[in-house]
Amino acid sequence: MSSLRDRGGFGGFELAVSARRTLKSAIDCVGRGLHSGAEVRLRLVPAESGSGIVFHRTDLGCRIPAQYDLVSDTRLCTVLSLPGRPAASVGTVEHLMAALAASEIDDLVIELDAAELPILDGSAAPFLFLIQSAGIVEQGGNRASVEVLRQVRVEHGEAFAELRPHGAGAYAGLGFDLSLAIDFPSAAIGRQAFSLSLTPESFAADLAAARTFTMASEIETLRKAGLAKGGSLANAIVVEETKVVNPEGLRWQDEFVRHKLLDVVGDLALAGFPLIGRFVGNRTGHALNNKLLHALFADAANYRITGNIFAGSPLQLPAAAAPA
Repeated sequence: MSSLRDRGGFGGFELAVSARRTLKSAIDCVGRGLHSGAEVRLRLVPAESGSGIVFHRTDLGCRIPAQYDLVSDTRLCTVLSLPGRPAASVGTVEHLMAALAASEIDDLVIELDAAELPILDGSAAPFLFLIQSAGIVEQGGNRASVEVLRQVRVEHGEAFAELRPHGAGAYAGLGFDLSLAIDFPSAAIGRQAFSLSLTPESFAADLAAARTFTMASEIETLRKAGLAKGGSLANAIVVEETKVVNPEGLRWQDEFVRHKLLDVVGDLALAGFPLIGRFVGNRTGHALNNKLLHALFADAANYRITGNIFAGSPLQLPAAAAPA
């Protein structure tokens, strides 16, 4: 599959072939889960072309494909589980998935020895650092993409998430653009909005370092519910009424909406393929993001898949899907 990509060439674009990509070498790190507080060793391992992105729970000896239809929980993070095996799960996958999607990684085995990915500094920047340190290599076969053909929208109260096709124009049908607005009662956050066209460069510069956040008033309740056991000022922004508690302050004044958009990128990466189109959201979260993918794939008229679908891939396409 060929596509036009913004690389600053003639007219700002050049023709590029989208080969499948994986890491050049394996790389690992150790950290703690945000909600479990448990120590976890994470290892990113190159995978053969067409194998997709798969989580490997080394402590359980099971593999969990990174697929939207395996999402089992969306309370404060995105959790994947094998059908009929709730213990065979992996949580807080969205930050790593965002970094992989933005880095255009198609095939990878993600090994971990606990039920939750490490939170590290609460953003995707450490994962992006691991990816860049390991290096990226192109391999055989062309990557498949999902092009949005008509508007798909899901709602919950004032919150909504929407996928739209690109409008008409010389470069219609290329890339993935995102726009998100949030609105929190806390004066330290308030209403914020942010938009970008997703590329490896824009993700690294504008989203990767945006950290997760919480309200100070909610921490005790979360911990009583068995959540946020590993949370601290080292891995989350804490907001108390009109102020940010973290002594170093914010990385951007609108870091909150940037992080929420980072979550969108990670949650939508569970489509299993890069999306071509536009995302527009208001006050969306993990649940609506996942519901949006279910709505997209519920009707084959909503999308088309271009590129190669590999036999034996762990990726499970919707039954109606077929390569263009």
